[in-house]
Amino acid sequence: MANNDEQVCVVKGWQDAPIIDKSTLDDDLSRHFYYTLGRDKVGKSQLYLYHALALTIRDRLVARCRITKQQINQQKRRKTAYLSLEFLMGRALGNAILNLDLDKQVAQALQSYCTELEYVAQAEHDAGLGNGGLGRLAACFLDSCATLALPVIGYGIRYEYGMFNQSIDNGNQIEQPDNWLREGHPWELSAPEQAKRVKFFGHVESYTDKSGRQHRQWLDSQDVLAVPYDVPIPGYKNDIVNTLRLWKSEATDEFDLGEFNAGSYSEAVAHKNLAEQITMVLYPNDSSENGKELRLRQQYFLSSASIQDIVELWVSQHGEDFSDFADYHVFQLNDTHPSIAVAELMRILVDDYELDWDVSWQITTNTMAYTNHTLLPEALEKWSVSLFARLLPRILEVIYEINARFLAEVALVWPGDVAKQQALSLIEEGPEPQVRMAYLAIVGSYSVNGVAALHTELLKAGLFNDFYQLWPEKFNNKTNGVTPRRWLAHCNPKLSELISTKIGEQWVADFSQISQLRRYYDDVDFHQAWQAVKYTNKQRLVTLVKTRCGVEFDANMMFDVQVKRIHEYKRQLLNVLHIIHLYDRICQGDTANIVPRCVLLGGKAAPGYYMAKKIIKLINNVAEVINKDPKAMPFLRVAFLPNYNVTAMETICPATDLSEQISTAGKEASGTGNMKFMMNGALTIGTLDGANIEIRDAVGADNFFLFGARAEQVDDIKAHYNPEQLIQQTDSLHKVMQLLESGHFNLFEPGLFDDIIAAIRSPHDPWLVAHDFASFVHAQEQVEIAYQDTHHWTKMSILNTAASGLFSSDRTISQYSDDIWHLQPLIDKAVQQQQSK
Repeated sequence: MANNDEQVCVVKGWQDAPIIDKSTLDDDLSRHFYYTLGRDKVGKSQLYLYHALALTIRDRLVARCRITKQQINQQKRRKTAYLSLEFLMGRALGNAILNLDLDKQVAQALQSYCTELEYVAQAEHDAGLGNGGLGRLAACFLDSCATLALPVIGYGIRYEYGMFNQSIDNGNQIEQPDNWLREGHPWELSAPEQAKRVKFFGHVESYTDKSGRQHRQWLDSQDVLAVPYDVPIPGYKNDIVNTLRLWKSEATDEFDLGEFNAGSYSEAVAHKNLAEQITMVLYPNDSSENGKELRLRQQYFLSSASIQDIVELWVSQHGEDFSDFADYHVFQLNDTHPSIAVAELMRILVDDYELDWDVSWQITTNTMAYTNHTLLPEALEKWSVSLFARLLPRILEVIYEINARFLAEVALVWPGDVAKQQALSLIEEGPEPQVRMAYLAIVGSYSVNGVAALHTELLKAGLFNDFYQLWPEKFNNKTNGVTPRRWLAHCNPKLSELISTKIGEQWVADFSQISQLRRYYDDVDFHQAWQAVKYTNKQRLVTLVKTRCGVEFDANMMFDVQVKRIHEYKRQLLNVLHIIHLYDRICQGDTANIVPRCVLLGGKAAPGYYMAKKIIKLINNVAEVINKDPKAMPFLRVAFLPNYNVTAMETICPATDLSEQISTAGKEASGTGNMKFMMNGALTIGTLDGANIEIRDAVGADNFFLFGARAEQVDDIKAHYNPEQLIQQTDSLHKVMQLLESGHFNLFEPGLFDDIIAAIRSPHDPWLVAHDFASFVHAQEQVEIAYQDTHHWTKMSILNTAASGLFSSDRTISQYSDDIWHLQPLIDKAVQQQQSK
């Protein structure tokens, strides 16, 4: 009998396995419901029907995914591995049905079960694989890569628990576990036979090979298995299905049998438990040393497993000749989290395959590309040398070697400039030396990009100026985008249908065509249809807010929305001060020019972020006072939506009239919520920050409500900042502060908001809340004037959607592919356009 380790059994005819067509969907759904899941009735819960439908759709994805992989692997083809610690995918069912063009067939199949897709889809949990904009951007990018037929594989971590579920108790954020996998994840396919071993701890020793060459080897490590789970990512109507590979950590052995037999069960399974902790929770709190260690373990676990996966596939196909490896591979590092991949690829090439250092460095620096997503220095990853030495001893050696060679290069450019060498060093000296991970990414990459025009210029002029002076050719901009499939076609079907009646359906695949809507911006009949769609969408949001918040919104009022992660630089606090200002006007009887509005805020604060959680409490206290005051009811209603996520946003953005994008200028790298709102016809009130600048340029200054200091003015303002004087000189701000300081919103909780009040009054407030308040109020008054003219507002709304073509992630990914990745699509554009019809 043949040894199974030496023989691969190929199932006859598997290459010709048919793509399952639309005609059998009804029968396949029944088969999965009755036989795969063993159910005979739907019952009150639609969970099993959802699972059956997901498996039915997955069947169609798997066949296409296999063919896509064949296309990629049958010949040498350049491809990209997209490494990200976050992929905020949201629900998969509706998006997959849209991209496979199965809407009608699914609706017909579900009739037999006396239900509709809208209700079945509610049984799906949002995949808890991300935190906010970074993870959602990665999800949009994967959608665009598949739609553009680009050979790109995503690599992430299969977190068992997501960010957290947020509830509100007495106005306070309460964090609860997000066990999103508790009922299974029908979209994934595990591949345990492709697991990788990832090293931790241990020590490093030298040895000499037969040729007399010195090598280093990592010994006595505590290895962890990285087990892959593959999620199919369908393109839009093109039969391309890419893969998101998620790694789950497992122990190499179930437990220590010796310890178990000795009666010590806890010690026997200790290693298994430690291994599985790596992928247990998204973003552990890193304020403690244990939290820092776990965070670094996650970053290395992702990077090592993913690099091993790519390298092993190469070796299996081409042997150990890496001479043209860089011609066919790109590793895109999504922010600084996976930057350790630079050192890991070097370790694998130098240690495992015994390549010369210079050869390995040539390969590495021609395959790595780095995207930076922050302008906040404190958000750049830094880890202590002592932690590295204990957890990843060989990786630290590699980093020191990279640094030594790099500083020698710096010395040639700036001879004798010790300060420059210290500024650029990958190691930040001090009482506790730190490894600067962003610097490692820059030094090891051939491309460094920002995510909005202003962001990239600020990186070059400020945060990374020394590196820009050294390598100006590395730096480039790729303004973010969002996928129009999910953020218009899927989440706003009524508006999508209306748009298609005017310009056809091709815009879904080619979003540049959305500009054709400009022809109808002054069409009265089109205005009425546009307004009707908006009203219907607002009614859906009214229901959501009533259910989740217990607050009665009115669809006839203006919907003013700010939903995003809670952070001081995003300035939810400025929004609250304006809400208090409106409330004060109402209390004073100054209501003649007030446009009735419903204000919705939502977002999660990091569990250890004291001020962000205090701001959530303030929002809820202000909302409670206003919503209980009968004087305010006709003019103002306020709600904080708990547990804001992708699915909630799919209801929120189609219903929004005014999009709040009010971060302090120079602090938001790009933003993507601003793009989603714009696509759905919301108007933006915002600062000249991040992609707001490009949004305003695209739609025109007359269709954007601008306020606040500009990025180039911020430093001068801070040098002479006197918020106390501003409060005394600005009557509206003075009244707002009086209400806050009188305890009007915390009558039974004295002193509760003292820290917030002190922050506003502080001359060291980096967010300039008091400075921008008057300008913000003036811009909001312009909003009210515009909203009172329904025809004018509708024109601006249509023009915003018509100008949103630039902010499709298809455009962004095309630029990544053309300028950084240099990929060839799996199918040509003419075929893609024909398939999407």
